[in-house]
Amino acid sequence: MATLSRSRRRLLASLLALPAFSHAQGRPALLTRAIPSSGEQLPLVGLGSWITFNVGRDAAARAECAQVMAQFFASGGRLIDSSPMYGSAQDVIGEALARLRPAQLFAADKVWIGAGEQGPAQAEASRKLWRIPRFDLLQVHNLLAWEAHLPMLFRMKREGRLRYVGITTSEGRRHADILKLMASQPLDFVQVSYNVLDREVEQRILPLARERRIGVIVNRPFRQGELTQALAGKRLPGWAAEIGCTSWAQVLLKFIVAHPAVSCAIPATSSVAHVRENMLAASGPLPDEALRRRIIQDVERLA
Repeated sequence: MATLSRSRRRLLASLLALPAFSHAQGRPALLTRAIPSSGEQLPLVGLGSWITFNVGRDAAARAECAQVMAQFFASGGRLIDSSPMYGSAQDVIGEALARLRPAQLFAADKVWIGAGEQGPAQAEASRKLWRIPRFDLLQVHNLLAWEAHLPMLFRMKREGRLRYVGITTSEGRRHADILKLMASQPLDFVQVSYNVLDREVEQRILPLARERRIGVIVNRPFRQGELTQALAGKRLPGWAAEIGCTSWAQVLLKFIVAHPAVSCAIPATSSVAHVRENMLAASGPLPDEALRRRIIQDVERLA
């Protein structure tokens, strides 16, 4: 590792010295929803790690990621999602977990390798990077080699080495194949892209998830920051206060998690302030259908 400058060493020391759960007292209770296949309650907002946690060996950046995770757990969060595709993110998460030791972690990762026979080795390598006894959820990432990976994951579940099995897609890819697997496989979760402007999953995937009792994890709730950037500086409409929102990020998240099929939205961030703001979207009132339609109209007009 490259030698750290004095200022970077001070930053690293100050970050590591912060108490992991300094905001646990007095935080609002998070809204949860039952995982359909088990009844286990899961907070409506989780934490993604795509791009934001891919910081390599930079010690200060890793410490900042650890503080994001500390704030996430202090706010009552549980589900953290990652993938072998996300560069150093798995190792960054594992290093932070070794220090924080949260009791409530729901660890969600993915299998992402074209050679089906290498799936078990990749899953085990991911577990070691996370430094945990087992994953709660493993998902076939973007359906890559699902014919081999899904049977492997179901076997892990039967053997008690895994709690839940899922599949994922991002940016609307392969929805037809996602629907076929949802209809034919005993899945616990499906992960899809969904936000106030990208609503294709409302047509068939979300209704089928409810029918088949499959949990739904939502990625790209902000279009990878595009939506929040487009709305930056735009005044919040008066209706935002009715659902306890003080930022557009909270509005965008509440729009998503208000859908009854959604189990959890997973915004990614490298900012402690942003994770605190995001987690507040899992508290207070949620918009009803009339207000969700109004949110669509206003965002389409402003973004």
